[in-house]
Amino acid sequence: MKAAILYEIKQPLRVEDVELDPPGHGEVLVRVAAAGVCHSDYHFMNGDLPITLPCVLGHEGAGVVEEVGENVSAVKPGDHVVLLFRASCGRCAFCQRGTPALCAMGGQLRNSGFLLDGTSRLHRPGVVLHHFLGVSCFAERTVVPEQGVVKIKPEVPFEVAALVGCAVMTGIGAVTNTAKVEPGSSVLVIGAGGVGLNVVIGAQLAGANQIIVADLLDSKLELARTFGATHVINAREQDVVAGVRELTGGDGADYAFEVIGNPKTMATAFQAVRRGGTAVGVGIPPFGSEMTLHARQPVHRHTTLNGRLPTTPSHHTSHATLGAHTPGARSSPPDLAARRPHS
Repeated sequence: MKAAILYEIKQPLRVEDVELDPPGHGEVLVRVAAAGVCHSDYHFMNGDLPITLPCVLGHEGAGVVEEVGENVSAVKPGDHVVLLFRASCGRCAFCQRGTPALCAMGGQLRNSGFLLDGTSRLHRPGVVLHHFLGVSCFAERTVVPEQGVVKIKPEVPFEVAALVGCAVMTGIGAVTNTAKVEPGSSVLVIGAGGVGLNVVIGAQLAGANQIIVADLLDSKLELARTFGATHVINAREQDVVAGVRELTGGDGADYAFEVIGNPKTMATAFQAVRRGGTAVGVGIPPFGSEMTLHARQPVHRHTTLNGRLPTTPSHHTSHATLGAHTPGARSSPPDLAARRPHS
C-alpha cells in the first residue's frame, strides 16, 4: 500500500510503498476513505512538537473496517468508522471521571510511536515505521486498537466523518465540556481555522448571544460568519482586546477560546474576558514555549484560565451522539476547504 512518511523534521513527506501487518489481538485494520489535513500534523513536521521518526503521519480520518483481530467485539468487517487519535480505555480513573483525554493507555499509544503491545504494523524493507498518535491515516490502510475506532452510520460522508475525529470534537467539546458555555453568553474565538470554526458551531449550539471571531484573514472571517459568528475582528487592523470590550459594553467576553497555539494570542484571550470570565487554550503551542500573564488578574478579576486537551469520542459512543455533533446536515460543509483524492 501507499503511505506518506516523514523521515526528517522540516522535510516534505515521501509517499512510498509500505508493508502493513495484519491486526493483532484487540486490533482493527481499516481501509482509509478520507483523511483531514490538520495543522497539528504540520506542528510535528516542523519540529514544534516531538515525534519519533520515521513515521506515517495523519490523525484525522475515517474509513471501512476490513479485518479484525482476536477478541474484537465493537466492530466487524464492513463497518464504517471514525479513527480516534485520543483513544481511551474507558476503565481507568480518568475515564471514569469523564476526562478520557488524560487516559494513560491513550497517552502510551500517542507518545510511543507503537501500538499497545510495543510493536509496529508498518514497515519498509529493513525499516520499522512508527505509528502517529495511534492512527497513521495518511495511508491507504492502517491498523489501530479496537479502542481507536468508533462505528458510524453508513450514510455519513467519509470526508465529514473524518473531521469528527479531531476538529469537531475538539472545537465543540471545548465549548460544551470544558467551558460549559451558558445560553446568552458572549464568546470570543481567536483563530478561524478548522477547529476554531467548530468552536463557533459549539457556541451557537450552546445558545451564545454574541460570537466574536478574531483572525488575520478576511476570507476566514467571512467563512466564520457562515458558521454563526455575529461579529468579526481583523487582528491586523484592530486590537482584539479593545475590539471585544467595545462589542461587550466595556466588560469583555464571558468566554474566550484561543485556537491557534500561540502564547501571545493565548494571553490575549485571557485579557479579553470579563471579571469572572473564562479563557480556554485549545490550540497546541510549540514544545517548550511560555506564556506571560499579569499575576494579579486571576486573583483580582476572578478570571479562569483552562486548557482543552483534544478529546475524541470513545469507541462506546453512540450513533446518536455522533450525529448531533457532525455538520453533515450541510449539503457541502464549509469545514472542507478542499477535497483531494489520495491516489
